[in-house]
This record gives sequence, structure tokens and C-alpha cells, in this order.
Amino acid sequence: MIRAEAGIYMFPMKCPGTGKNRKNTDNMNGNTANNIRNTFGFVGLGLIGGSIARAIRKYIPDARILAFTPHPETVQEAVSDGVVDEYVPSVGEGFSACDVIFLCAPVEHNASNLQLLRPWIRKGMILTDVGSTKADIHRAVRAAGLQANFIGGHPMAGSERIGYRNSKSGLLENAYYILTPEPEASKDDIDWIFTFAKTIRALPLIVSPQRHDYAVAAISHVPHVISASLVNLVRESDDTSQFMKTIAAGGFKDITRISSSSPVMWEQICMTNADNIRILLDRYIEDLLIFRKSLDAGDSCSINEFFDSARQYRESFADITSGPINRSYILHVDIEDRPGVLAEVVMYLAIAGINIKNIGITHNREYQQGVLRVECHSSDGLMKARELLTNRNYSVY
Repeated sequence: MIRAEAGIYMFPMKCPGTGKNRKNTDNMNGNTANNIRNTFGFVGLGLIGGSIARAIRKYIPDARILAFTPHPETVQEAVSDGVVDEYVPSVGEGFSACDVIFLCAPVEHNASNLQLLRPWIRKGMILTDVGSTKADIHRAVRAAGLQANFIGGHPMAGSERIGYRNSKSGLLENAYYILTPEPEASKDDIDWIFTFAKTIRALPLIVSPQRHDYAVAAISHVPHVISASLVNLVRESDDTSQFMKTIAAGGFKDITRISSSSPVMWEQICMTNADNIRILLDRYIEDLLIFRKSLDAGDSCSINEFFDSARQYRESFADITSGPINRSYILHVDIEDRPGVLAEVVMYLAIAGINIKNIGITHNREYQQGVLRVECHSSDGLMKARELLTNRNYSVY
């Protein structure tokens, strides 16, 4: 039975296909017997495509993975890593044996890649993508007549670092994986890719392309625009001594971290989701103007309500997934100003087997307590680090 809540459709789960898989000979005539698929193709192998390929290799070890990128050295590296089995030199016939093809090229190239793949797409083959916007790729799919094969995808995870080299099998773990199937896609295919997302430890949700694009404009695209505008505001407002840049830390770095993302990628996203971004930007500007009027009027009650309503809503978030803007697992530690104290903290964490992602000294503590900033890779690591350091009488925040 299918359950629908607020436009999000959750399909019943099947057992993930993590056991021994074999290529079924019925694939030759376009049918995938027992819904088993174990030959995967990747057109593009960047951060997201590479992470999905690594997750397939981890959770479906008998899978066969083929890949193409315009830069052969990327696939050669993936072959050396044992992630990819075969380099496909061009987008075309080399993908004809695949059960599932992931379109992982930049957004503007996926439509042309669809046309190159079209002669080799057979019945029962699943075609999907990993793009941050969905309406544009669905239009291209309908123009190519591939509706029965296509199930749009958006793994809502990422990093400031890009490219295959920064991919990892756990990138999608506990991240929402949005699926946007074409109406003509079969329920068996939708069930399969839903189960696949669960198999690689993601959290699949099914929505329409239009609902997806409006939602991500609000929670990802507009925040990136705002983050970049804040960074540019400081850059343009700073003096020649760069005093603002020198003291920028704490809250400012936290809310502008995403400005380190690829400008080319964000140019593409903004151009393909311009209507939704425009609508939400207009609303944001209206909110700023209302706040400006409260400042001009000295209306302290309205200003308090502005911050309090945001605080209450923010604290209601279920902070369990990586989401489109990755969660950071950070704690701050008060340490004495004496030789060797930093090495002591690192040693304690290392002995406990806690993997540190990043560590540094906080010079500006206006928005946070703790002079030492420790970033872990996971919530488990964060909790272990907090317990360990607290038990050793460090003040941890």
C-alpha cells in the first residue's frame, strides 16, 4: 500500500539487494527478471556520481560499474580504486548493457547526453540523474520520448570540495534522496530505485519535479545566493587593512561556509530554477524591508518576534540528515594557554579511535564558547569526543 503525506509518497520496502546478484539473461530482450539489476553506468563521475558508485561497490559488491567522463584520468583513478570496472570512451553504445544509467554530468550537458543514449535505451532499463533541479531534465526526457525509463533523482548531500577524488561511500548516508518519476515509469522500476536508495543508506522520498524545485529553491538555492551576497557585502564594505576579514569567524563563517561551492555549478542551478528562486527572493526582500521598518520605528517587540520566531522554527528541525547543506559535527573546548595542550587533546581523541575531520583555534569567540574547535566526521564521533573530554575535566560546548 502506498502512503501519501503532504505530497511525499512512501513506497513499502523490499529487502535490499545486498546479497549475491547475477546478471539475468532476460535482460537481453528488455526484461529484468525478478527486478534484479547489477550493471550500472555513469555518465560523469564527480562528487555525487563517484559517491554513488563507491556506495554501490560497498553495498552491492558483485555489481558491474561502467563510466564515462570527458577526462579519462578520472575513470582511470576510479578503476585503480576498484570502484569502476570499465571505462566507456563515449556516450553511446557502450552503455547498452546497463540496467541502470546515472546522468551525473553538469546540468547543461545532460540533455545532449540523453540524445546520445536514446538509441541504446531499452525497455526495463532505468535512466536517472543526480541534478539539483528537476523540471529541466524532465522536459528533456519528454522531448526524447524516454518517459517510461526515467526516474529523476536528487541525492541531497554534498561538500564544498568537488570531483571524484573527494567522493566517499558514506556521503549519502542518512541524506534525503529525492525521486521524481515520470508518470509513465513503472511501479516496479520505482520500487527498485526506492529500495536501491535505501540499500546505499539514503532516505528516499518521492515527489513531483515542480514540488522538488520549489522546495530546494527555498532551503538550498536562495540560501546560497544569500551566503554569497553576505560575503560580497563584507568584501565591498571592508577597509584597506581588511579588518573585517581578519576578525570574521564564528557565526559569519558558519553561515557563509557554503559560498565555497563551485560558482559554475551555482550559475547552472540558478539558470535552471530561476522562476522559483525569483519568487522566494522577492519574499525574502519583503521580509528584510519589514525588518528595516521595525528598525526605523524602534519597534523592539517586532524585532524580538523576528528573531524568536526564527529560533523556534529552527529548533524544530530534525537535525538527523546531511541535507543539501551538510550538517557539521562540531564542538568547542576551553583549553589553557600552555605548551602541549593542543597535542594532549588530539592524543586523547586518537587513542579513543575518534576520527577528526578538522581542528583549529578560534580567535573570535563572539558567537561561541570554547577556544579549540574540533570537527568530527559523524554524530557518533562527536558524542564520543564530548564524553571523553568532559570526563577529563575539559569544558566542552
